Amino acid sequence: MAVLTAKARKKIPSSKFGLPGSRKYPMADKEHAAVAKGRATQQEKRGNLSPEQKKAVFAKANRVLGKRGK
Repeated sequence: MAVLTAKARKKIPSSKFGLPGSRKYPMADKEHAAVAKGRATQQEKRGNLSPEQKKAVFAKANRVLGKRGK
């Protein structure tokens, strides 16, 4: 996966994040979108992410990945 530096992350528009309000789960490319799905699942299991937030991250990641459904 391409490294996303702090400087590069700051340049990404909020609309490219799974949770744009908090700028979490950056999806600068397809690789980051796929990783975001895994991280969202981990964080939901740990109780740090609500099911609704996970659903939002998955929906955005699937759009980036060109997938439908889960």
